[in-house]
Amino acid sequence: MLTSKDIEFFITIAASKSLAAAARKMNVTPPGVSQRLQQIERKLGVTLVERNARSISLTAEGELFARKGQHILTELEDLHQDVSDAKQAIAGDLKIVSPLGLGIYHIGPLIAEFQRLYPAVNVELNLSDAPKWSAHHSPDIMLYIGHLQDSSLKRVVLAKNRRLLLAAPSYIASAPDLNHPGDLAHHRCIALRENDEDATMWRFTHRESAHVTSVRITPVLSSNVGQVTKDWSLAGQGIIQRSQWDVRTELEAGTLTEILPCYQLADADIVALLSSERLRRPGKVTVFLSFLQQQLPARLNAG
Repeated sequence: MLTSKDIEFFITIAASKSLAAAARKMNVTPPGVSQRLQQIERKLGVTLVERNARSISLTAEGELFARKGQHILTELEDLHQDVSDAKQAIAGDLKIVSPLGLGIYHIGPLIAEFQRLYPAVNVELNLSDAPKWSAHHSPDIMLYIGHLQDSSLKRVVLAKNRRLLLAAPSYIASAPDLNHPGDLAHHRCIALRENDEDATMWRFTHRESAHVTSVRITPVLSSNVGQVTKDWSLAGQGIIQRSQWDVRTELEAGTLTEILPCYQLADADIVALLSSERLRRPGKVTVFLSFLQQQLPARLNAG
């Protein structure tokens, strides 16, 4: 017999370009996805997906299953909401995943304030320098910074965020001239390897001409932890990219200096990601998102 988890699993596949892409979304291996898909097809006695070398397509039966399955999940969610005595109450467990630095300095304190306002909500905050959405242990909300690759998750912008090119005054004083992004080839660059972004491809847009320049750097130092790369730069070891909110204190103190200010790096908005299958959010999620949208920008701007 099919379960709601089987339906959720297949809807994720239906929204993906390939089984490999579906596996990345669910943080499992491609063979695992293929095996479970075969099990569902055996249960139904039909072929749901046509597999090609680099892509997939749904059969007529697969299209029907995805469409009807989405309707069933919606009905189940409606049923849960209708029979719940606490339908409108802001109560229950709330699971949040956040990037490490953002979580320590901003999200953690805001969660404490939120829980004080809504004491019937129990909040669990998990921090990671590479937050991932797990289909098996999915959070209510995952916070994310930067460009999001292929994803079926719902995206809600919480705060705008600029990235800056920075170095310590001690490095600038002893380094070659830097007047154009192409000059980075002669400089010590430090890369932050986070999410699925190409950490060594730095893109610059001239603020007046809007001309875009892409530079492939060769980092002398790299890490998956933002604080480590910032500490290296503070020690005069080279040039970094960092979110403006994360270096506000250093900029004000003069321990880091923005370089190439006439160029703009790609923005890295702070967003909340939610499951695309949940068409009606619980009250606790809606209220928490609203709280973050109101409080987070002011907190980031205040340093």
